Amino acid sequence: MSNLSLYTTTAVVLIDSDGNRLLAKYYDPPHLRQQTVAEPNRKPNPGMVQLGFNGFSSQLRTLKDQRAFEKTMWEKTRKSTGDILIIQNHLVLYRSIIDMTIYVVAQESENELMLQTLLNSFFDAISILLRNQVEKRSVLENLDLVSLCLDEMVDDGIILETDAVAIASRVSRPKADVGGVNLADITINEQTIMQAFSTLRDKAAQKILQGSL
Repeated sequence: MSNLSLYTTTAVVLIDSDGNRLLAKYYDPPHLRQQTVAEPNRKPNPGMVQLGFNGFSSQLRTLKDQRAFEKTMWEKTRKSTGDILIIQNHLVLYRSIIDMTIYVVAQESENELMLQTLLNSFFDAISILLRNQVEKRSVLENLDLVSLCLDEMVDDGIILETDAVAIASRVSRPKADVGGVNLADITINEQTIMQAFSTLRDKAAQKILQGSL
């Protein structure tokens, strides 16, 4: 049965070509997370199971489990030519880019088209932010922007936004601006310095002449 809840995404992970994690965010619905902390041995509510929940990412709550799952994903996808797999009862969509791979993980019963939209939108958004240089080095140098981009798209497993342009505009770094003048547009060179010196000299000469009158 398909998942009828808003909580659709289990994880979004970026892994480099050597199998190392670049960025990973795992999600749990808040109510299930609180239940697990309070009663770790309690079985999932039957009503939640009918809605598509079966512990959600309960298998991936510890760092050890997450690392093991990521290693399995990387091993299974690095030689694969497809873009979707079932791994340990999880639906995994992925996109390989130069020296890294983006993974979107969800429950096995989740809607593939919705997850594919999330994957493509995330790639498009970081492409805008990184000026089409989507590779390991650029991602690491701008990890704050990439992380914010993902936060704008997914919250606690709920897909909030898939408009890449809107997302990129929210998290892009604002240009330095002082008094309405964009400092990034000011070019400083020898000619600019000479002009400033000449202007200062002329004003000083005027002050001296005014003082002697």
